[in-house]
Amino acid sequence: MNKILVINGPNLNRLGVREPAVYGTDNLQNLEEKLQRAGRDHGVEVECVQSNHEGVIIDWIHEADEKFDGIMINPGAFTHYSYAIRDAIASISVPVIEVHISNVHKREEFRHHSVTAPVTHGQIVGLGLYGYELALQALLQLRGK
Repeated sequence: MNKILVINGPNLNRLGVREPAVYGTDNLQNLEEKLQRAGRDHGVEVECVQSNHEGVIIDWIHEADEKFDGIMINPGAFTHYSYAIRDAIASISVPVIEVHISNVHKREEFRHHSVTAPVTHGQIVGLGLYGYELALQALLQLRGK
């Protein structure tokens, strides 16, 4: 595996500012830099993108099927209702790991259900930004299968 795409969805550009008691005080740029360093340590290029727009995320997923060996995605609120993102994930052949910073199962009822998780290889929730590092490790492990 040589290239991994990290897709962050709506409001994740507000990390460090938005509800720090839930999402922590670290910002998106620091997360992306940390993931890129971890990727380099494993000989993998990590590309990070973020959008608040569903169609842009869908386009990135489609394009990733040709350019990347794996995807980690935090769909944000799209997790709970975007059948379009779910269908985009289902349409590609590269492995996808879903990541959530907070434990969505301890939060509001509407956050308990993911329409995207059933078409991913796995879901990591509630471990803060460390969940992204675990998703990277999972994608590296999946390359051997």
